[in-house]
Formats: sequence, structure tokens, C-alpha cells
Amino acid sequence: MDITTDNINNLVKCLQATLSPDLQNRKQAENFLLSIESNKNYPLLLLHIISGPNDVNSDLTKKIGAVTFKNYIKRNWSVDEETLQNKIHQDDRVLIKEQIVTVMLSSPEAVQKQLSDAILLIGKHDFPENWPNLLPKIIENFASFAAAPTGDLTPINGALETAHSLFRKYRYELKSQKLWTEIKFVLDNFSKPLTELFVFAMNLCEVSKDPKVYNIVLVITKIFYSLNYQDLPEFFEDNMQIWISNFQKLLELEIRELETESDDQTSILHQIQSQICENVSLYAQKYEEEFSSYMRTLVTIIWKLLIKTGPQPKYDTLVINALQFLSTTVMKTQYRDLFNDQSVFSAICEKVAIPNMQFKASDEELFEDNPEEYIRRDIEGSDVDTRRRAACDLVKALSKEFEQVTMSSFGLYVKLMLEQYTADQKNWRSKDAALFLVTTLASRGSTQRQGTTKVSELVNLEEFTNLHVLPELTNSNINGMPVMKADAIKYIVTFRSVLPSQVVVSTLPALTGLLEAESVVVRIYAAAAIDKILLLKQSDAKTPMVTVDTLSPFSEQLIKSLFGVLTKHGSEENSHTMKAIMRTFFTLNQQIIPLLAELLPILTDKLMIVARNPSQPEFNHYLFETISFCVKLVCELTPEGISSFEGVLFPIFQIILQQDIMEFMPYTFQLLAQLLEFHSPGNVGETYRILYPFLLTPGLWEKTSNIHPLVRLLRSYVRKTSPENFEKSLNINGLLGVFQKLIASKSQDQEGFRLLKTIIENCPIEVLQPQIKNIYVLLFQRLSSSKTTKFIRELIVFIFFCVIKYGASYMVDLIDSIQNGMFGMLLEKIILPDVQKVTGNINKKVTAVGIIKIITETSKLFDGPYTLFWSLLLQSVVCLFELPEDETVYSEDILLPNDTDSSYEAGYSKLAFASEIEHDPLQGMEAKVFLAQSLNKLMGQMPGRFPIIISQGLTEERRAQIQNYLISLNVQIM
Repeated sequence: MDITTDNINNLVKCLQATLSPDLQNRKQAENFLLSIESNKNYPLLLLHIISGPNDVNSDLTKKIGAVTFKNYIKRNWSVDEETLQNKIHQDDRVLIKEQIVTVMLSSPEAVQKQLSDAILLIGKHDFPENWPNLLPKIIENFASFAAAPTGDLTPINGALETAHSLFRKYRYELKSQKLWTEIKFVLDNFSKPLTELFVFAMNLCEVSKDPKVYNIVLVITKIFYSLNYQDLPEFFEDNMQIWISNFQKLLELEIRELETESDDQTSILHQIQSQICENVSLYAQKYEEEFSSYMRTLVTIIWKLLIKTGPQPKYDTLVINALQFLSTTVMKTQYRDLFNDQSVFSAICEKVAIPNMQFKASDEELFEDNPEEYIRRDIEGSDVDTRRRAACDLVKALSKEFEQVTMSSFGLYVKLMLEQYTADQKNWRSKDAALFLVTTLASRGSTQRQGTTKVSELVNLEEFTNLHVLPELTNSNINGMPVMKADAIKYIVTFRSVLPSQVVVSTLPALTGLLEAESVVVRIYAAAAIDKILLLKQSDAKTPMVTVDTLSPFSEQLIKSLFGVLTKHGSEENSHTMKAIMRTFFTLNQQIIPLLAELLPILTDKLMIVARNPSQPEFNHYLFETISFCVKLVCELTPEGISSFEGVLFPIFQIILQQDIMEFMPYTFQLLAQLLEFHSPGNVGETYRILYPFLLTPGLWEKTSNIHPLVRLLRSYVRKTSPENFEKSLNINGLLGVFQKLIASKSQDQEGFRLLKTIIENCPIEVLQPQIKNIYVLLFQRLSSSKTTKFIRELIVFIFFCVIKYGASYMVDLIDSIQNGMFGMLLEKIILPDVQKVTGNINKKVTAVGIIKIITETSKLFDGPYTLFWSLLLQSVVCLFELPEDETVYSEDILLPNDTDSSYEAGYSKLAFASEIEHDPLQGMEAKVFLAQSLNKLMGQMPGRFPIIISQGLTEERRAQIQNYLISLNVQIM
């Protein structure tokens, strides 16, 4: 595809056709562009169009070309690591990297953004090793700007924005040698030109009020943050005076012409000041020693800036970053004198903390119009970047360092604000701030599960709760003062673990009433509080604080109100409410059974609704969890009730499976397994038999999230199928085909072993025997191709599981039939070196019992070719009993590149109430006792020989331990 006028013109027409209102023309053009992507010179033609004269190609055509070019780079630049397939011709790669920066810098702003993104995409793969001249090309524009600062600023802004995008990753990437090498390259080439550009831009700011000039300064301050994030570079340390002195100037700068009229649009100067606050916070936190001489001046400057900054949203980021800087400073002991003064505390409280804790008009708007977002910010912890949270952090830092003076100073304002509310409830914002301030001052430590766990001794929480919180909750007007009610509920939730239990539990009737509130926030807060309170435990950390007797007097109303929340607009699929329903069912336990005839259809109707468009994962999880609890509760008491659940649930399951509702399939398989496990042995049922062939469909097993619950479901089938119907009903080849697929995967091989062990345990030997040897051949092939720690561990357990099931001699002979002497090689290379890696009590017991059977029931071990392994195996059993697990791992434990299990999809979430009880195939057996009994029996068969063989390969310590096991049975060996 040559770079000719005809080709350029044809490509321009095609690009323009991608915006055609006619769908067919548009699709045809898009498909044609995709079809020529692999042609040599195609990306160069696009760059030619983008950089062409304006009289030839319009700005719109250039923009379409730039977007097409960026998407082309995104799809094709990376080289497949496995096949090494290069989708772009090598000559084109070289020329793209030579031309793109020049084209980008000379393009209009809209085009520049697209090409800058393309440079970033290329840079992720090639910079700096395969693109060392990228930085020099960017830096060239610094000199051009210095030579003509009054000219077009688009190129310099484009160069800086590209550098900012390229270096931004240094803020979050983990430390590595590759990262250090790249950062060093950047610093060596970029630090000095950037500093010189900053000085030049600052000089220009003294004579110019052009926002574009200040935008250059803004991007420079952002780049400064990225380059200094990982460590303090030597160049920046040596030139700290230049940077910080100019930062101070910018923080003190006031330019009315740069202000914005809008309350929401942040001016360029305030964006710069906000970024500088972030920069100096970074230095204060990470490079305190080198930075300390600037701190006092900066505290004063930022304090003054904070006080004169208004409440408008456009200042939010600046205020947040300034508060975070002050919070960092408060925690440094050498600056205590800056804050340790009553007047300072009064000023902080009056001018900084309380104004920024106030419930703003925008908060009220969010409370009423977007309750879901308000809840996410307020009780779900996504308010990290808010004024309230930043002010809260400052107050917490002050109360930690200066507890007495903080409490006395802030306490006066709390009292004043509460008095304002008492005098006139129109001043509810004052009480809102007071509650928030008390919560901040009192809390000294918290966990997500328990709320606040440690409080200041200087705050009388119980008295405050009785006087100022409970009256809001118990007010009979459930729709009055909704923000106050939400605050009161949040207060109870926050301090639920430290308030007297009778106070917390006494709020449940009031919270039940508030479930009927018109305010979405209030009723959801009430549901969340009920959930949290029902989770509380007494001092023994086991007994629930709320019992069935506590809930019984108002349980009917509680359940009715909770289900009512799910019918009200704005809370139809609220996860807090669904969780509270589940928790209420669990607390009431058997008392809920008489109500299930009415409640279960409501739950299943809701399931049908959400299945049409699964959009709330947490709500969906707790909905399935609640249904699962109902199944468990009823069927454990009355197994015949299983048919009622199946009658209600199977039609929904059928829809989920037929329509391939991916998010719900793992839950469906878990519930099917739970239901099937309540069937009596041999009684699978016709519906399950019809479903079974579908479960072996290969497509189902391609989705990683399906695998664990599907394996569990198949194992349930295997366990419930009668031996005489096994071959006819279960398609043993299909099951083994599933095992073969799973065993080939490094991430799912354990599921293959789980399935296979269940088959072996339940399948009649005559059905499975023809396949046993092939199974081991597959396992040994996988062993030779990919030996991971997990696979070795599972293989060892499986081998000895088979020994227990089929007999020691049979298994030794079977493995030797694959290759002469293979069992010995297995002992030498795998079992003895790695048996200590086996984890879990049941797996250890299976392994130990299997080894004991091998050394006491197999002639090849004490009279045959493997006698040298006898004492080593005995010693390994003792080590399993006495030593910790071996936690070393194989180098192959990283997923293979071609293991596709890591692709994104809806995840598998385990249902707690449908969880499977771990199966112990040796229930009731004690491995140490079995060892003593087996050795005792062996001594009877080998009189006189046992003391000799046990002394040949065991350490003194292990012999003594065996002696102790035998003494427990009154057996003497020496």
C-alpha cells in the first residue's frame, strides 16, 4: 500500500464515510479500514492525512484520522508474547516513532489529544528501551517555547501533557528494577530541562495573565509529583530551593482575571495551588528531613489560603489537599509549637473544621435526589475526597496529638451548635456538624465489622447518646428531619460496639419504624443498622447480642417493613436491606418457618425480576444467600420439604440456564447442589436426570466462575446415584472428560482432583477399573509438562487416597504397569521430597494412612525392589504428624501464558448457607493409632526383623516418636 495521492484520497473518503448517517455505508467503511490494517504503510497514510494542510483535509477529517490511528495502535502495537506475531510491519514501527511526536505537536488540540494517547500506548511497550529519542523530541519544544513564548502555545502544552501521561504511572507502579531503570533514564534526561522550563514559565507569569501560560505551570507541577513520587531524586533535592520558593509564590498569588464566575468550575490558578498542596504533602510525608526547613513557612501560607477560600464546590480539591497537608504537619513532633496554642485551636475549629464539616446545599441535593450516591459516600466509605473527610482527618490528628486542648476547644463549639438546634430546629445543620464532630473526636480505633472499638475517655458517649441521639430516633414523626434521623442512625452504627448493649439493642423497634420512612436514605440507613446490630456478639465473641426472644415482640412488623423497603422507589434492589432480611431470618431461625409460605414467593419473584437485568451484585448475592438459608433451615428439619423448594425454584433456574445469565449461573449450580444433597441416596429425581447432560456441555466449563460450583454439583450427582445405576445414569466417559480438561489447567487442577476422588469413592470398581491406568497416564503426563506445588500436593494425596480405596499392592502394581519401576521413581522424585507439602488435616490423614498401608501391606516394600524406601516412608509419616508443613514452592507456580483461566468474567461467590461440609473419607479413624496398630500387626508377621529394619533408616528422634505411638497400645519393639 504505497503512499500515493490516490491512496490518500481514497482513505480520506473512507474515513469520512465512517460518520455517514447511513448504517450500511458506515459499516462498510469501518470494515474496509479493519481489512487494510495489516497493509504496510497504512498507519503512515493516516499520519500523512492528519498532518496534511488544512485546505486539503478539514479539522474533522484529521480528528477522525487521529481517532482511527489511536485505535489502530491500541489494537496492534503489542506483540503477542507467545507467538511473537507482529501485526505492524517493522519499517512502519520505526517511521511511526520518528514522525508521531512532530505530527502531534503541530496538530490542533483535539487531534493532539488523540495522538498523545497513541504515544502513551506505544510508550507502554517501547519506552525507553526501544524509543530512547522520545524524550529528546519532547524536550526540543521547551527550547522553541523559550525562544518564542508569545507564539502558539499548543505545541508546548502538547509536549507537557504527553510527558505527564507518560510519567503518571510512576505514582502507582510497584517498585522494580525495570521501573527504577526507566525513572533514572527519565530523570537524567528530563529533570534539568523541566526545571529550566519551570523557571522560565514563572518569569513569564509575572508579566502575563494568559490562562494558557498558567496551564503550562499546572502540567509542570503535575509532572513534578510523578517524578518525585517513588523517591527523592538527587537533582530535585539539589534544586529544592528553586521549586519550593516558586511553589510558595504561586500559593500566595491572587489574580482576579483568572477567577471563574461559576461556583463549580475551578480556575487554573486554584488548580495549580491544589496540585502544589499535594506536592508539598508528598514531600512532608516522605522526605521530611530534606524538606523540614520549608515547612513552617508553608504551614503559614497554606493556612492563610485555606481561611480565605470560600465554600463553593470549585474550591473543594484545593481545600482537601490543603487540609491533608496540615494533617500531615500536625503529626510531626517538631512542629507541635505551631498548633499548641488555644487561639490556634479556636481558629482551626471556627474557620476550618466546622465550616468544612457543614452539611452543604450540594449534600442536601444529593441526599434527596441521588440517595444511592449519598449512601455510598457516607456509610460505604467512598467519601475519601471530600471536605468533610479531610476536615475529619485534621481533627483526628489534632485530638491524637493534643487531646485535652482539642476536646475542650472543640467541645465548646459542639455545645454551642447543639444549643442553636435546641433553640430552633431550623438550625439542624448545626446539630449535623456537632454529631459529626463528636464522632470524629470520640473515635480512637475502628474495624469495618465492629465499627468504633476504642473511644476517648474524655467523651461521655452514653450520656451524649441519651440526650442528643435517641430522641431523634424515637421521634414519632418518622418523616420529619430526615437528615437528623440519618445522622442518629449512623451514630448508633458507628459506636455499636462501645455503647452499652442495652442502649444499642433498644433502638431496634425505632429502627423498624424508620424502615417505613419516605426518605430513601433514612430507610436504607435503618436497614443497614439492623444488619449491623444483629451481627453483634456478647463479650465471649460467640453468643449473639440479639436473640430470637429480643426480636419476637416486633418480628412480624420488622419482616413486613424490610420487605416493604424492596417495593419502594429508590430501594428496590438495595443490598443493605437484603442483607438485613438475611440476618433477620438467621436470628429468628425456626420462628421464620411458618412465614415462608408467604415470604418465599416474594423472594423468588424478586429473583425473576433481577434476573432480567442483573445490575446490583451485592444485592443479588444476599438474595441467593437468603433463599439458600431457607432451604437449609427447612430441609434439615423436614427433608420432605425439598420438593416444595424445587417446585418454586426450578422454573427460575431453567430461565437462568437457558438464557445463559452468566452472573447467576454459579449461584444456580450451588443451590442445585444444595437441593440435591438433601435427597436420599439413590433418589436423584427426574428433573435432575434431565438436567445432567447439560452440565457436561463443554461451553459451561469455559467460564472460570462456573467451575467450582459445577464440580460441586457433579460430585453431588455422583454421591446420590446408586451403584447399580452409576454407569447408566452418569456417563463415566463424560465425567472423566471433565476431569481431563480440569487437570490440564494450572489454576483449576485441584477441582479435577476433587471430582476424581468423589468418582473413585462412589463408583463401583468394575465400572471404573478399565480407566484407572489411563487416569494415571494423564496425571503423569501433566506432571512431566508442568510440575507446580499445588499439583504435586494434590497428586500425592490422590495416590494415597487410591491406596486406601483399592489396596496398596494393587496401586503399586498399577503404577509399575505403566512403566517398570515407576512407583520407585515416584517415591524418590515426588512423594518423599514433597510429602511434607501436603496441607489440611484431612489430606494429611489420608496421606499418612495411605503410606502406612503401603509399608505394612505391600511385599515390594519389605521383601521386594523398594525395600530401601521402607524406613524413609515410615519416617515421612512421623514427620507428617510432628513437623510443620513445607511451604517452599516450585518455580512453575506462575500461571502459564497459555492458561486462559485469567480472562475477565463475572466472578464466583460462595454461598455461606449452601456451603459444602468437608468430607472425611476416614471419618473416625486416628492416623497415629492406625500406625501403631499396623506396625503391631506387621511385627507379628515378621518376628525378629522389625527392630532391625526400623533401626536402619530412621533418626533417633523419629524412632523415639514411633516408640511412643506403640507404647500407647502397650507394644514393645526393642
